[in-house]
Amino acid sequence: MNATKYYIGKSKNSRKTKAKTATPTIRRIYRVDETKQKRFGSSERQTEISSDKSTSNGFLKCTFFPKLMENDVHKLASDEQNLIQIQRKNAKTERDFYQSLSQLAKHYGLNPMETKHLGYPYNIAIAIDDIQKQLKNKVKDWEEIRLIEEKGKTYFTSEERFNTGAILYYIPIVPLYRLSKNPKRKQSVQLLQSVCSYLYHFANVPYYRKKDSYLFWMYEMVEEWLTSDDENEEIPIYLSEIKQAEQIGDFMEQKIYNHHNLTHFKEHLKNFKAKDSFDNDCFMLARKIFFLYEQYPNATIYQNLLTNTEEKEYENDSIVSMDKYVSFCADDKGLLFETLFETVNSEFQECTIMEEPTLIKKFDGSIIKNNNLDFENRLFPLIEELICILNNF
Repeated sequence: MNATKYYIGKSKNSRKTKAKTATPTIRRIYRVDETKQKRFGSSERQTEISSDKSTSNGFLKCTFFPKLMENDVHKLASDEQNLIQIQRKNAKTERDFYQSLSQLAKHYGLNPMETKHLGYPYNIAIAIDDIQKQLKNKVKDWEEIRLIEEKGKTYFTSEERFNTGAILYYIPIVPLYRLSKNPKRKQSVQLLQSVCSYLYHFANVPYYRKKDSYLFWMYEMVEEWLTSDDENEEIPIYLSEIKQAEQIGDFMEQKIYNHHNLTHFKEHLKNFKAKDSFDNDCFMLARKIFFLYEQYPNATIYQNLLTNTEEKEYENDSIVSMDKYVSFCADDKGLLFETLFETVNSEFQECTIMEEPTLIKKFDGSIIKNNNLDFENRLFPLIEELICILNNF
């Protein structure tokens, strides 16, 4: 089953620009720099000062150490003390590093290579390179690890991110309305309405007729632009599509708002009998959504956003937030949608950050919650399937 995917921007592979961290103690660990070695002065003795000829005067035969030598002695002692402090600090960093690495490896089920014998800091550099490769190969949504220095302690943080693929997840509601007018598709409509009801009530997908939704404002803006252009010969078409988007949108919102769709969801699945491939596609999608609903009854599309963490350090104007690219819409065909898509995409081009489901895990000895992005990995492909089914009716 094929359907057009609407990608944000020019490239479907575009990713967010990382937010710059303002905390100076955080370092990305793409490489580990060696500690700069201090110079501790010359080991050669100072030239002795004495009389330039032999004499019986014992006083003149004595050797004197100038004050410069005395200062150098104090400096050497100070440098040795600094060296001891540096060595102690490096030893603690190394100890913290391996403790954190052990916790990280245990959490992800990895087997880090033995590097302690290689010596600091080369051992840490090799260990980081090894664990990064293992994370990349084993952890599906792994994005990066960071090495944190905070309050005298060194530890890893790991970031897992679900890649939404820069796709507009706009679920068209007008095709579902048209489908509901076909008496042969009554059971399929029941299932699809249950699916939409789940997305509306539990997953919290925005609805374009809600005044606080992003697309409500975008539809309003597009309508204002189009109707203000007196020379546009296609205005009657636009006005017709706008009216349809509003009327059908309000009507279908009442349909999917009804909790009857959810209370009888399981019953509809049990009694369903597929007549053709379209019916079967609807059934398979609805069953997957129902299993997700049972397994994650409290999960929403917003539950694992980076902007909900301590790393919220950017301006809202630079963010393509999730409510902007995941939403119910009127239709994804026609002049109105094409104009809407162009307007939305143009606005997104000004943004630098893509808000995506993200987990930050801190390996500092504290208990690590066994959170993952399984819900997102299952939900977003199902939303794509729903869009595909509605587009192919």
